[in-house]
Amino acid sequence: MQPRGIFITVEGGEGAGKSTNMAFLERTLKESGVDILVTREPGGTGLGEGIRELLLQPRDEAVAPDAELLLIFAARAQHIKQVIGPALAAGRWVLCDRFTDATYAYQGGGRQLPVALIRKLEQLVQGDLRPDYTLLLDCPVNIGMSRAAARADLDRFEQEQQAFFERVRETYLQLASESSGRYHVIDASLSLQEVEQQLEIVCRELLTCWGVRHP
Repeated sequence: MQPRGIFITVEGGEGAGKSTNMAFLERTLKESGVDILVTREPGGTGLGEGIRELLLQPRDEAVAPDAELLLIFAARAQHIKQVIGPALAAGRWVLCDRFTDATYAYQGGGRQLPVALIRKLEQLVQGDLRPDYTLLLDCPVNIGMSRAAARADLDRFEQEQQAFFERVRETYLQLASESSGRYHVIDASLSLQEVEQQLEIVCRELLTCWGVRHP
């Protein structure tokens, strides 16, 4: 039987540098011979990317928090069925930019939706599927938001007030403390070189843990 692949997620608030550091992780793992699939949420499929656009685009119409939540899980259901599940079953490693922890942070913490509701949808959509390892790129909200504001026009989430993002960060850190065996917190407030040094250590731990020889 083909061994199941490893499911790694990268989490963090706005401006934490996920895109840049995802590229570093992908490159480092590939150089060690890992067969890795890189994807993102919401997104990862044609349907998911369409839902992503709906979710991120600023609009005059207020989006009901529960409607937002259901859209996210709809995209996730398609993502798991079409991309993540088959890749893991084939023995590939999956590196995903955000997953359900982001839902707990943004919709649970930020929007203050009931955790029990998110947990029910998580079980319905994912069954037993959970990440094997999660990297949290953490930085103070004021640093992250100043970075986000400098790079482009703000999307619908990035236009939220600071209190929203403080709740998001607080929820992420709580998740990390409750799931310490799965989480590795990266200080993303440091320089890019210093962040990459932290990620390099994590990659070596991952490769050693799962028996992959590395340079």
